[in-house]
Amino acid sequence: MPGDTVIVYGDGAINVGGTIRSATLDASGDDFRLDNLTIQNDYALNSANPASQAVALSVTGDRDIISRVRLLGAQDTLFAGKGQNGRMSRQYFSDCYIEGHVDFIFGNAKAYFRHCELHGIANQAVVYTAQSKAAPDEDSAYVFEHCILTADSAARDVALGRPWRPYATVVFLSTKLDAPVVAEGWREWAPGKTNSLRTAYYAEYKSTGVGANPAGREPYSHQLTDGEAAKWSLKAFFAGATDWLSAGPSRSE
Repeated sequence: MPGDTVIVYGDGAINVGGTIRSATLDASGDDFRLDNLTIQNDYALNSANPASQAVALSVTGDRDIISRVRLLGAQDTLFAGKGQNGRMSRQYFSDCYIEGHVDFIFGNAKAYFRHCELHGIANQAVVYTAQSKAAPDEDSAYVFEHCILTADSAARDVALGRPWRPYATVVFLSTKLDAPVVAEGWREWAPGKTNSLRTAYYAEYKSTGVGANPAGREPYSHQLTDGEAAKWSLKAFFAGATDWLSAGPSRSE
């Protein structure tokens, strides 16, 4: 069970000179495999600590597979990002549990999440994603397929994501939104200062649950047709180059 093995650390970006430096585990190698354990940054559990980003897992390698892993934190729990100098980072997460509040899955990797639970913890604001695709031609996106989004009863102002960079790309496919997501679904990065929702690509396909509200969504976001959703399938997302996934857990296509 993932709870049988726990890796825990407790420092924040405010103390170590950078968000990624706060990570409990930093995985930068290619073909990295992580399975069946818990990684936690417990910085936020100490009420005496000032608010700060505090990463549990940083993943920046290519062809990395994370399965049956629990990631516990608060702000910026999982950094799923590219390697140095924008080096490609394809990542696959399956059957994981990831919790936090503000921007708790963030970065610019090409990452696919399947059968994962994203859980917003009690906070005045919860933002599940802060994807950071910076240019239209950058090969970078987050896709969540058959995932479930949940939240503590004390979680407030729950949003699917906000664009850390102007071309942030996040797609939810057949996701169950068991959380009180705000009607518009998506937030501007800095309301009144940035105008990135018009350039970001935020989309849903057949969302269900209490947080599903296609009619009320942000006008710049998308509700996908069957054909449009097919372009975000696992094989399409990785352009057919999925041999590296055979080393991971079994999966359906």
